[in-house]
Amino acid sequence: MGEKTSFSLDNVRFPKNNQNSYHFPDISSLWPTLHLLNSSTLVSISGALRIYLAFLLLQLQFNILSCIGGGLVVYSVYTLDRALDSEEDAVNRSELTGARRDIALFASVLTFLIGAYFLFLDGLLLLAFLPLVTGFLYSKGIKVGTHHLKLKGGLGVKNLVVGITWGAFIAGIAGWYAESILPVFAVFLYFGCKLFVNSSVYDFKDLKGDALAGIKTLPVSLGEQKTRDILLGIHLFSHSLLSILILSGLIAYEPMVLVYSFIAGIVCIDRFAAPVEKESKNRLYKRLFVVDGESSMVVGLRAIMGV
Repeated sequence: MGEKTSFSLDNVRFPKNNQNSYHFPDISSLWPTLHLLNSSTLVSISGALRIYLAFLLLQLQFNILSCIGGGLVVYSVYTLDRALDSEEDAVNRSELTGARRDIALFASVLTFLIGAYFLFLDGLLLLAFLPLVTGFLYSKGIKVGTHHLKLKGGLGVKNLVVGITWGAFIAGIAGWYAESILPVFAVFLYFGCKLFVNSSVYDFKDLKGDALAGIKTLPVSLGEQKTRDILLGIHLFSHSLLSILILSGLIAYEPMVLVYSFIAGIVCIDRFAAPVEKESKNRLYKRLFVVDGESSMVVGLRAIMGV
């Protein structure tokens, strides 16, 4: 028999870094990033359908690419606002904490370029930049010397900016080839008032974060009841104006737009113009259905009823 040999690992050296080892990617930001990317989807669809409804009210042949382009610009601007992290968003949108803002910024730029191209095909390129520039001034502002121009503060300024910008955007796209300016101005007032009301209702949900950030929204400055009264007055004014213009023949007879929009606005102000410490999913879905789902319901009901 041969001699028995022994083997020791004492003098064997292993490499410190094993290049074949597998490192799992960090996916902790995946869900917040997807949430951020999806958070503007519904409002962009709503924006595209509002442009379609504006075509109907103005009795003009609608351009589907202009509607889609407008919706993509809406998505881009709202995603940009949420990607540019702000103080109040840390409280109002805590679910976005840890999201990849660079990915959201890329998505915002990409969707804007596609939307702007669609609008360019219809000669509406300049309109694409209206909400983009206004949105940037709203979110971040610009510094001129010692002055900082930002549209996010001030009593009701944010809501006016939202109403005027998107009202002009919707009416501008749909009424670009209109023969008379009066119906286009009426559509601008209607959607401007509606979006002013909707943005103010959303301020109730964000009441805590806005107050901490020093943003003087209507609920923060005027109180809950007075703000609700103002919103109800604006809502009644816009629909009274729309009714008068329908009766005068300046706006198309679209009863579903008038009736459903009126009811949805009343429900919105009555049920959702109230602060909540933490919004439940049930309330969130109802609010999204009433506010952002309004135009989808109008278009759907109009198609079903054939009016």
